[in-house]
Amino acid sequence: MLKPLGDRIVLRVKKEEEKNIGGIVLASSAQEKPQVAEVVAVGAGSRTLNGDLVEPSVKVGDKVFFEKFAGTEVKVDDELLLIVREAEILAIVE
Repeated sequence: MLKPLGDRIVLRVKKEEEKNIGGIVLASSAQEKPQVAEVVAVGAGSRTLNGDLVEPSVKVGDKVFFEKFAGTEVKVDDELLLIVREAEILAIVE
């Protein structure tokens, strides 16, 4: 598993089902990326100018909304994950 550094967070993006429009199946690359994910790993947090550690607002297991084109996709053990900064997370789904 990945251990993110600083204020980075690892997300497992929910898979989007293939869309069928009028009998035409859209390729996954033509579809919009889903913006809901589950937090699978959290970094230690960011540092202030004084050197104080600010812990992340999310924790493992949270479901979150994130910015549309956020982060970097990585493949680990045949699973596609997304590494984002905490600032790219918009809200926690409660």
